[in-house]
Amino acid sequence: MINGESYKPIIAEAAKMAIGEENIYERVFIFELLKDKNDPNAVAGAVGFSVRQPKFYVSKAKAVLLATGGATLLFRPRSTGEAAGRTWYAIFDTGSGYYMGLKAGAMLTQFEHRFIPFRFKDGYGPVG
Repeated sequence: MINGESYKPIIAEAAKMAIGEENIYERVFIFELLKDKNDPNAVAGAVGFSVRQPKFYVSKAKAVLLATGGATLLFRPRSTGEAAGRTWYAIFDTGSGYYMGLKAGAMLTQFEHRFIPFRFKDGYGPVG
């Protein structure tokens, strides 16, 4: 059984083995999407900086997947104790992806969802 707090490291290890560790940039804060000069409806890359080192990154790509997460921490969770710090309360789910997508010209729909974990006797957790 995979517990929530173990899920991200397992997926990260699988990604490193699949595409090679040299093709993964960790701890890079992306703050701007770059538009394609030939196609105004396409994103051609991203700009960001390292949160650990004084480095600046400009990446170009054929395709960009914006997977920043939702906006789960715009509101304080009702969970207490250890439940407040579980993986599904990701500290970076602040809605920044919504901003970047909107600024790049994406149509944003279906954002009425607010994450509320399922609670049951002696447990808690995210549900689909």
